[in-house]
Amino acid sequence: MALPIDVVIMAAGKGTRMKSTLPKVLHRLGGRALLAHVMDCAAGVSARQAVVITGHGAIEVEAACAMMAGARGVFDLKFARQEPQLGTGHAVQQAVPLLADDGVTLVLSGDVPLTQAATLQALIDQCDGQRLALLTLAMADPTGYGRIVRTGSQASAQVRAIVEHKDATDEQRKINEIYSGIMAVPTRLLRSWLARLDNKNAQNEYYLTDIVKFAVADGVAVVAHQITDAAQVAGVNSPVQLAELERIYQQRQAVALMEQGVRLADPGRLDVRGMLVCGQDVEIDVNCVFEGHVSLAAGVRVGANCVIANCVIGAGAVIHPFTHIDGEKLGVQVGEGALIGPFARLRPGAQLGAEVHIGNFVEVKNSTLAKGAKANHLAYLGDATVGERVNYGAGSITANYDGANKHRTVIEDDVHIGSNCVLVAPVTIGTGGTVGGGSTITKSTPPESLSVARGKQISLAGWRRPVKVVKG
Repeated sequence: MALPIDVVIMAAGKGTRMKSTLPKVLHRLGGRALLAHVMDCAAGVSARQAVVITGHGAIEVEAACAMMAGARGVFDLKFARQEPQLGTGHAVQQAVPLLADDGVTLVLSGDVPLTQAATLQALIDQCDGQRLALLTLAMADPTGYGRIVRTGSQASAQVRAIVEHKDATDEQRKINEIYSGIMAVPTRLLRSWLARLDNKNAQNEYYLTDIVKFAVADGVAVVAHQITDAAQVAGVNSPVQLAELERIYQQRQAVALMEQGVRLADPGRLDVRGMLVCGQDVEIDVNCVFEGHVSLAAGVRVGANCVIANCVIGAGAVIHPFTHIDGEKLGVQVGEGALIGPFARLRPGAQLGAEVHIGNFVEVKNSTLAKGAKANHLAYLGDATVGERVNYGAGSITANYDGANKHRTVIEDDVHIGSNCVLVAPVTIGTGGTVGGGSTITKSTPPESLSVARGKQISLAGWRRPVKVVKG
């Protein structure tokens, strides 16, 4: 039987080079904290628990972790504080009291976001509850990284040690196989090796990598799982590195979407900052941003420069350029065959039925529009229930707020609202009714009626405009 997996995530560093008050592991990649990606890895290997080692910004990091883990609910979450911070070995020592000897400990870094669960599972398989397994990588320029020292020159030779760059000899610095910072180790062995660490090195720190020499001395096999994808083990230490990984992440998202059949006008101009699920024959133009949870059904077309968040878009709908949709917690629903934009804004609670048209500079908030309803330009619908086939005129608004409370407007089927109307909620416009342009409606109207509420027009013959007085 496979042994339980306990993940230890090192997240205590300050991240000075980020030049930010935000703890480094909470900086975002793909719209989510770096640490969230690492916790995804823990879930991906079916971890029994995750122990997050915190230090700098510990309260903020722990609170964020609790929210992330609560959303998953797939493993236990625990914290260990590293104060002061005396090296990687010292960090893992803080987690040891929370680890059970019956499992395998997988050590990850909270600022390495692109590791894949399949890679970690392969590493765990090599550990097999008996060996110390290291994730390694061959680099053209290994400067700054710990080197994998083997008994011979071949990659298949036995691993004997990891030597940190500052402690390496000139000959050892020629080695291009580096340790990634990720390892899998039987917890019962890890416990004893950590107790033997010292800080007799160039940095006066307790190196986790020193456990390799203890394993060799104890006759425990040390194996290296070498990968070729450098991005999987790349860490974030500066805004430049964060931006580089963001582009790699987005490129991989784009490739995955295209492999599913999504047509992207330019894979290099797409940002997915959450989860994007696409049906068949979806087309996405350039410079679109998707945040939160977005679902695009079959045949959806998204024009250029759209920002779409927390939204479900039905089959065959067209989202024209420069549209902004953000459902936040309430979500937004766009029905089949709907036409949205350009320059439209759908806010939380917008629920649009099939074949609804929302045109340029129309804003919809917390409103339901039934099949075939249209608001084609320059309008606002807030806290409204709109029936089928309603035509909502340019410049019209629902006045839904009285300064203290929100009220609802009901527009029943087949109503025509003229241009520049104000519907003062709470009010109901009866089925088949028409509201004349420029009206301010404060009382409900009966079905099949014309309602006009505006001042009487007057014309003053011979009236002259004021003349500007020129001084001096």
